Amino acid sequence: MKALYGQQNSPGEEMTFVLQERENLPACRDHDVKVQVRACALSWVDTKLLSEIKLKKELVPVGREISGVVLEVGSKVTFFQPDDEVVGILPLDSEESGVCEIILVHEHYLVHKPEKVCWAEAAGTVRDGLRAYTALHYLAQVSPGTSVLVLDGASPFGTIAIQLAQHRGAKVISTAHSLEDKQYLERLRPAGGVRQPLVARVIDVSHGKIDVAESCLEETGGLGVDIVLDAGVRLYSAEDEPASKSQLLPHKHDIITLLGVGGCWITTERNLQLDPPDSHSLFLKGATVSFLNDEIWNLSNVQQGKYLNILCTFYCFISGLSWMNRSHCMKPKFLWK
Repeated sequence: MKALYGQQNSPGEEMTFVLQERENLPACRDHDVKVQVRACALSWVDTKLLSEIKLKKELVPVGREISGVVLEVGSKVTFFQPDDEVVGILPLDSEESGVCEIILVHEHYLVHKPEKVCWAEAAGTVRDGLRAYTALHYLAQVSPGTSVLVLDGASPFGTIAIQLAQHRGAKVISTAHSLEDKQYLERLRPAGGVRQPLVARVIDVSHGKIDVAESCLEETGGLGVDIVLDAGVRLYSAEDEPASKSQLLPHKHDIITLLGVGGCWITTERNLQLDPPDSHSLFLKGATVSFLNDEIWNLSNVQQGKYLNILCTFYCFISGLSWMNRSHCMKPKFLWK
């Protein structure tokens, strides 16, 4: 039996992938679940984060979002039994690679897979579903009547966030990075045959001619947006910004400008720098900045109950979506089955 691992000899070097032959799995420990993997999402391996939290290894397991069938359970496992269909995310310190026929997983990292959701959809949406739910429900507490700006709404994360926000009664505004993305967002409809679009306004930023802050203020009657979910931001002027950063991303000043009083900016920009004038603007608005790092749930066992609740709630939600809306939640994913 073989498993896929990544190898990076030095920082900044391109990662190479190797198939390692595995010996027979050990017997299940008390809380272990033996899972036959049916699908695995191949997400980006964050070697920098692994290094920062002292989990860097010579061989890094590849593929952490898995779905499959339970083959065997440990003596103290209470949540599962053989033949159950499960889905979950392997923890950062796991030695198991999801790209393997059979793996051992602690029961607290798995939840039951709904029958309506296929193997590929389950594995392909779990990561972005966790991120979207964490952002909207734990960091921002979205509620009916709030306005939410989702940047790059046609991405898998953006698509899930839009549908979660709309499901909670929020008014959603989104940016599109191409004409194709704009058309896709305008066609999004809620489940149940409702004709009203999911997105109240789609802002096409592909030509760089539209001011995102101005458009959002216009859409909210000058009040500003309650919640912003970014997909990265520009920190400097166009000349000073690294070439790797997309010029379609808004500048941090635009985000601060379009935030409403008491608003919440949820950012994925791990190196965000706020100057004193930026902090003063946020202070005057009573606004907050939260950092979205979905790995926090598995870094402390204290959060395990909330983590499992998020996964269960998300799959109850996604099983009610149309097949079309579910499939777009995972469109750029690479899946192994």
